[in-house]
Amino acid sequence: MLVLSRKETQRIRVGDSVVVTIVKVSGDKVRVGIEAPSDMLVLRDELEPWETSPAAPLAPQEPIAVPSLLASPAANSVA
Repeated sequence: MLVLSRKETQRIRVGDSVVVTIVKVSGDKVRVGIEAPSDMLVLRDELEPWETSPAAPLAPQEPIAVPSLLASPAANSVA
């Protein structure tokens, strides 16, 4: 885990599309602003993950790769 110290108005960039801004520090509370693409889900940790929420439909899961094809010598040969 990367741990950083930031002051109000300072930012942290995550990848190319996410910016975290420290909006306000007051006592033991920190207000954080998150700029992210609209298709990226951003949730507080204490909230139930959206996959198990009855209001949200489950997204179909597609395999990234089929292991049997990766291990097959025929899959890597050129016909």
